[in-house]
Amino acid sequence: MTNHIAIPEPEVVQRFDRPGPRYTSYPTAVEFHDGVGESVYREHLAKANRERAGEPLSLYVHIPFCAKHCSYCGCHVISTPKREVAAQYLDYLGRELELVAGLLPERRGLIQMHWGGGTPTYLEPAQLEQLFRLVSRHFGLLPDSERAIEVDPRVTTTAHLEALAGLGFNRLSFGVQDFTPEVQEAIGRGQTFEQTKTLMESARRVGFADGINLDLVYGLPLQTEATFRASLDLVTDLRPDRLAIYSFAFVPWIRPNQKKIDEAALPAREAKMALYFAALEKLLDAGYEPIGMDHFALPGDELARAARAGRLDRNFMGYTVKPSNAMIAFGVSGIGEVEGGFFANEKKLSRYYEALDAGELPVERGYRLDADDRIRQFVIRQLMCNFRVDKAAVAKRFGIDFDAYFAESLAALDEVEAEGFVVVDAAAVTVQPAGRLFVRNVCMAFDRYLAAKREANRPVFSRTV
Repeated sequence: MTNHIAIPEPEVVQRFDRPGPRYTSYPTAVEFHDGVGESVYREHLAKANRERAGEPLSLYVHIPFCAKHCSYCGCHVISTPKREVAAQYLDYLGRELELVAGLLPERRGLIQMHWGGGTPTYLEPAQLEQLFRLVSRHFGLLPDSERAIEVDPRVTTTAHLEALAGLGFNRLSFGVQDFTPEVQEAIGRGQTFEQTKTLMESARRVGFADGINLDLVYGLPLQTEATFRASLDLVTDLRPDRLAIYSFAFVPWIRPNQKKIDEAALPAREAKMALYFAALEKLLDAGYEPIGMDHFALPGDELARAARAGRLDRNFMGYTVKPSNAMIAFGVSGIGEVEGGFFANEKKLSRYYEALDAGELPVERGYRLDADDRIRQFVIRQLMCNFRVDKAAVAKRFGIDFDAYFAESLAALDEVEAEGFVVVDAAAVTVQPAGRLFVRNVCMAFDRYLAAKREANRPVFSRTV
């Protein structure tokens, strides 16, 4: 039940609600620069092939298209009703797949594949099959691989689901955000509960007996605790295997589409926190287990089992139980991680096409991690995934004295430690249940780049709460 949930006082929330990274990566994408481009990516792919032959890969494909761009969206989206753009895009994806695969002759096995967007089901069922063939022509999906795709219930049909089931996909992520009609209208979405329920029933019927995730967002315009609780009642009645409950990142200086949102309609800080705790209470009472920073899963789900065992991992695709040491990304704006380097593709479709027309990998910018980055990346990933960093394990892995190396970081934890969010002892740094909401604040103590961002005094990140 929920009697163990420690709800922080408004003053505490206000004090720790600061701009900070979500730590999808470390260093974060704001550190990427155009000094790391195509030639560096080729170098890292060659190294990954040479030094880790036969080891599995993770693969991400970005489908940027949407018929309409929702105003809350923080993803890279190309909004167009002209469906013919998809055929050309698939042709160029095929070229990129061929180029990258040519640099990985000894590494073609996939342990994880994820198609995101945009709206992957913007593609017709036959086009989904075409894309799968393009991937399979160059890479092989291992028998126990995860095959995941994001679907929009407004445009996804039973034919889409049948095609995906036939291709062996085993995870579906349904975008929901909120079922309240007024909230849907305020974010430019227009998705009914009936649409979602019907599609979910169809998915179960065609073979997705498990592996269904629903995404919700708290902090959207016009949300109230009462309306969000009503949405949560509907969601738990659907009984998805997993749920992601994301804090709305209002960053109109990065995502111009969010300028359509009336900032005055957004819940105030205390009201937004009430939404989160309503979700936490409802999902725990419904039998879901909290996973990482913002996920929940039924006890039998492999994500929940991994979290209990302390072996959860995280990459640009989210939390995973199928880790690999290289993630290759395809499509406009895709970001991969290979051999200590991040590589981000062109965000503009025309430049993406131009690069591939020239026979070049369409890398726009990236970042090469130094030795310190790798150590801090490991620590932050452990905190984000498993809420605990074993000092001896870090010392052994990297050949450092943890307390001496992180003396400044540990001192910076004093504030969250005093609040009971984290315990630091001789063996570990452990995030407490009361501190899970503030895990980004804990990770910020280990981030060596944040001070420069604060000195610049300009908005970069969304707020942590």
